[in-house]
Amino acid sequence: MPPRYINKRGGENGEGRLIEGAPIRRPVGPRDFPYGRSFFYLRAVLLIALFSALLLFLGLQTVTPQFWLGVIAAVLLAYLGIVGLSPLLTHHTLLRSRLILRQGWYFRAVIPFSNVEEVGPWDGEPKYGLKVGLAHRTMYIVGSAAGLVSIQLREPRRFPQALFLKAREIVFDVDDRDAFLAAVKERTAAPAPLPAHKVLVLPPGRR
Repeated sequence: MPPRYINKRGGENGEGRLIEGAPIRRPVGPRDFPYGRSFFYLRAVLLIALFSALLLFLGLQTVTPQFWLGVIAAVLLAYLGIVGLSPLLTHHTLLRSRLILRQGWYFRAVIPFSNVEEVGPWDGEPKYGLKVGLAHRTMYIVGSAAGLVSIQLREPRRFPQALFLKAREIVFDVDDRDAFLAAVKERTAAPAPLPAHKVLVLPPGRR
């Protein structure tokens, strides 16, 4: 229901009006929450070592033409940048009405709170990276076993980045789980209105 406006006569001569406005609510801005990087650091180091060894083998032990060697190197570098390094540059973002989950440049999901049934801590054994557990329809967006959070959706959702598989539960990690859950509660709970502000409106012709 939209806020109601109440007009009151004001002043001793009754010539002015006080308009009691809508309740003032404190604005809630976006807030970023970093996630754990340990798994992604390890994966990046392993990919760099593997790709370096492969290029050295192709360049020194085979007669691969220079053109194809360059093409292979470009593909490997692109894969390393997107899969190996980009998860170190992104974070999750909490907005007023939705949560944006990210993992590198290859995964981004917007979760409206209207489609969320429950949010809370999660203390199970996660799957690292970006995976969907088929047994329990759980989507894992995990970089660390610390600070895990679970989101239960009202309806299962399909994720194109995970082979279009469906999941009803999303498990992810944040560096500060207590602060994240408190921020979610602040955004989803109905805030208590502050006292209404009043503005004096003079009748026409008076200055």
